[in-house]
Amino acid sequence: MSSVLDRTLAILELLTQHGHGLELAAIADQLKIPRSGAHRLLTDLVRCGYVRQAREHGDYVLTTKLVSLGLSYLSNTGIVDIAQPLLDRLAATSGELVRLSVIDGDRLTWVARAQGARQGLRYDPDMGSDARLSCSASGQAWLLALSDEEAMARVKQQDLGTPKDYGPNAPTSLTALMTRVKAARKLGYSLTQETYTAGLNAMGAPVRLKGQAPIGVITIAGPTVRFTDKKMRALAAELLAVAAQMAAASGASPFFSKRLTDAVHPVKATPIYAP
Repeated sequence: MSSVLDRTLAILELLTQHGHGLELAAIADQLKIPRSGAHRLLTDLVRCGYVRQAREHGDYVLTTKLVSLGLSYLSNTGIVDIAQPLLDRLAATSGELVRLSVIDGDRLTWVARAQGARQGLRYDPDMGSDARLSCSASGQAWLLALSDEEAMARVKQQDLGTPKDYGPNAPTSLTALMTRVKAARKLGYSLTQETYTAGLNAMGAPVRLKGQAPIGVITIAGPTVRFTDKKMRALAAELLAVAAQMAAASGASPFFSKRLTDAVHPVKATPIYAP
């Protein structure tokens, strides 16, 4: 990392992974930044209100300012206003966690959710993180809507999520992944069983108008003991129906309508090359 901007953003991204904060030395060492330089950047981030220093032990932690910016942005796009009633309905029907992720360039980011489980086991991850394309139901639902070439290029760009870091059934090769993606294409939706998190099953469907590129993905996820293969397949028609309704309503959101326009009149993009 050479530029001040690169280093500053790297600090912010690192701190998002450590809710209790990190000390200066740990930040500098993990990012391979001189401690004096890391201290100057952290001082600027504290001054601007993005980071604060815990008094007890001096660790640096994020403030809610980034969260506030993100929520304000989502509010102004109209995504949540359109999505929430549909997500709530699907959550009530399934009794499980329902999430919407949106496609923005090369990223698939979870932005809204509805929790159907009111008691017992619940799966409730934080919003705002990017989906691992190779092993999440969200990622595989996006990949099924792409050509084999584009799907593999996007996965190579992000790398495979291995069983060591994700679920025990996470695919360990592009060949294994593409076998699952091709099976998902035939169904029109993805099915994953302990590929993203141990003890978790999930399914996902792309949000797209006929003949156009997807603009997002809707998923349902729940514990394996309750959200079985049989239950997932029984919910497939409802999931696909909600995804279709989301696509039909998406023109009311500036965020989605821009992506619909790009899908019809795509701007020539820089090709994605495997590293």
